[in-house]
Amino acid sequence: MIRLAVQADIPQVSAIYEEILANEEQTQSYTNWVRGVYPTAETARNALKEGWLYVLEEDGLIQATAILNHVQLPEYKDIPWQYPGEGDGVLVIHTLCVPPSRSGRGLARRFVAFAEELAARQGCAALRLDTYEGNIPAASLYTKLGWRYAGSAHFLFQGAIPEVLKCFEKPVPPKK
Repeated sequence: MIRLAVQADIPQVSAIYEEILANEEQTQSYTNWVRGVYPTAETARNALKEGWLYVLEEDGLIQATAILNHVQLPEYKDIPWQYPGEGDGVLVIHTLCVPPSRSGRGLARRFVAFAEELAARQGCAALRLDTYEGNIPAASLYTKLGWRYAGSAHFLFQGAIPEVLKCFEKPVPPKK
């Protein structure tokens, strides 16, 4: 089940962030995230406070998490979007996290499908997301799920992490 997070979920969400960061320190970094900068427990707490933090829960355990909102980063203005949208007309997926210990189970696909359904319920015209240019598995997944690569831009993520992000978009089918 995918649902809005509650305060009691923060330790498990934070543990997911830590597992990803620890794995990337020992293997390969697909995210370009930095321990202690992003994502952190504070990231989760802030998203929870805003009503943006979602979790995928199975058997009483948080299996994956994401931040879903209408916040488009300033750099998005430099992307040649095919599907226009402003403000509440665009749902943006941020920080979709599946820990390495749970990868390969379709959890990211389920989260993306949930975001698409949520966007339709909210009357959005489009969905958007970005991923680090080195995150080949994520870019491949989004393409397989029918998302359109819209372009890349240089970002100073969290005001501290310089990176090039690949941006993707998908139209939201009209409600029937």
